[in-house]
Amino acid sequence: LETGIGYGVWGLGCAHVAAQPPYPIPDTRVFPDPTPRTHPMSDSPASLDQFRQFRERMNAEILAENNLVVNRFFALDGRAYEAGALDVKTKELLGLVASLVLRCDDCITYHVIRCREEGVTRAEAFEAMSIGLIVGGSIVIPHMRRAVDRWTEVEGAS
Repeated sequence: LETGIGYGVWGLGCAHVAAQPPYPIPDTRVFPDPTPRTHPMSDSPASLDQFRQFRERMNAEILAENNLVVNRFFALDGRAYEAGALDVKTKELLGLVASLVLRCDDCITYHVIRCREEGVTRAEAFEAMSIGLIVGGSIVIPHMRRAVDRWTEVEGAS
């Protein structure tokens, strides 16, 4: 893996944060958000188009820095979701579950989109999300709400 050349900006995985503790740590910090958002209760951009545009623009800017470690990580993240012993559909479902447990709304949106692109049904998504709920506990519920909202949005756009 050199620099990830050959992977489209949209094709990069969600770059999950590693080394999360096995228990929830409450975040009591308050950070003002200078960017107005219209998607209810979410840090994600309001629409799927806005999400894609922001993601593509920021991925391009990040990769343009040509930082070897960053580029290799992005390339590795993209390669991890390629077919292997597990098919891409299964890997995207795993990504959705991990995103729920990690409570990463942008990652959830990314994997909801990719799951739909890979032919995941609503029933399959709900079964996978139920695993995320069991593993993550009730703290996952607000993120599951947003996942279902995004799923419905993606279904409507199909």
